[in-house]
Amino acid sequence: MFSVLEMFTVGVGPSSSHTVGPMCAASAFVSSLRKSGVLGQVARVRAVLYGSLSMTGMGHGTDRAVVAGLEGSMPEDVDIEHLLNIRQECEQRGTLMLGGEQQIAFDYAHDVVFEMWQRLAAHPNGMRFQVFDAAGDVLDEQVWYSIGGGFIRLGGKDDPMIGIHERPAKGMTFAEQETGGQVDFGPEVPYHFSSCGELMAVCERTGLRVSEIVWANETAMRPADEVRERLLHIWHMMHGCILAGCSSTKEILAGGLEVRRRAPRMYQRLSPGSDALRRDHHRGEAALDALESSDAAWVNLFALAVSEENAGGGRIVTAPTNGAAGIIPAVLQYYWSFVDGADEDGVVRFLLTAGAIGYLFKRNGSISGAEVGCQGEVGSACSMAAGGLCEVMGGTPRQVENAAEIGIEHHLGLTCDPVGGLVQIPCIERNAMAANTAINAVRMAMFGDGSHLVSLDQAIKTMMDTGADMMSKYKETSKGGLAVNVVEC
Repeated sequence: MFSVLEMFTVGVGPSSSHTVGPMCAASAFVSSLRKSGVLGQVARVRAVLYGSLSMTGMGHGTDRAVVAGLEGSMPEDVDIEHLLNIRQECEQRGTLMLGGEQQIAFDYAHDVVFEMWQRLAAHPNGMRFQVFDAAGDVLDEQVWYSIGGGFIRLGGKDDPMIGIHERPAKGMTFAEQETGGQVDFGPEVPYHFSSCGELMAVCERTGLRVSEIVWANETAMRPADEVRERLLHIWHMMHGCILAGCSSTKEILAGGLEVRRRAPRMYQRLSPGSDALRRDHHRGEAALDALESSDAAWVNLFALAVSEENAGGGRIVTAPTNGAAGIIPAVLQYYWSFVDGADEDGVVRFLLTAGAIGYLFKRNGSISGAEVGCQGEVGSACSMAAGGLCEVMGGTPRQVENAAEIGIEHHLGLTCDPVGGLVQIPCIERNAMAANTAINAVRMAMFGDGSHLVSLDQAIKTMMDTGADMMSKYKETSKGGLAVNVVEC
């Protein structure tokens, strides 16, 4: 059963697929050991990282995330300082507290393996967990996949392996094995849709807006008060992340590139005139006036603040991924700060609409940079933000689709080539550019009548086709593009 609330989860940086997902997978593995009664017999644990997780895992903190997950931590509540120093602490002790209750010997350098020559065929982000008893016999072995946005999936221990740069044979990947049925609404919801075309048909048949359709579905699965409370909690976490990024005293992002945080200094330069982060900030008299007079500098700041918090391993909202986590908060903060009449009802409608668009990407495409490149992360987030903003600006369902389609169409082919395997260059600036693109997409859609030649469904399919054609070195391996043309000093 799918809920749009799953598109927005509180996690930790720098990556949803390389940090959040592996931590969740490791924690799930330990939970299964506890459930089967094996946990107390474990003397040693081993984690093997494959594909993109091995190629850029060190820069993304994948090893640290896995170890924290083996300890029983989850992204929403893990101690961030402990996570940043977990390797040093484990090496100093020589032990690991498996599941928070079973102390075992642990050799960090040998028990966490970066497999650089082979990968699991089903998905680029695969990992294998094994536990052994005191005699060295295998007690349990599981394969897990981090499939983007923090979502994980259990595989089989005999899943086929291929060379690190080899293309999978026909029928070996998730996308070829399935038709999307793994990601769908529960049977009790009133409005089922599996494509944007079907969503538009529902809107036209019922006369309801996109957010009203999604609200009806969500409140069929859980109480209305809970849905509203959780969505507003997401917004408060996003807003808090912007504030944290604007006030951070850590000047340099860790990782070795010596990238300086820009948000704190930028905020100091922008705020004396009129502080857009304050609720009494002056806003335009009409919604369309805000689109005409948007302050791109503030939008840049909002996105940079969140992206720098993510790159620094801080607490963020996965929306729909960590690498693209600055886009939706920036556009939502723009709505809150610059659009006259902005209120919490609008925030809820924004997130409901954005979540519906994210569901379409998740169901019919991908939000994994390791699978389709950055078009699946930044592109999908831009599309979601554009659709959400268009909804609260009064756009019709067709205008919402148009804005969302513009958002992804102009990110098609975008590669994922992080320098040094870090979510810093070009990821941070890319979030700011995409946030402003989302607002411009709404501007174009709102001054049209909603008619457009390219549908969102066609754009999502094109994204998947482009991702399939894209060489693996451009899909979060740091083996191509800027990652090899920028000299690390």
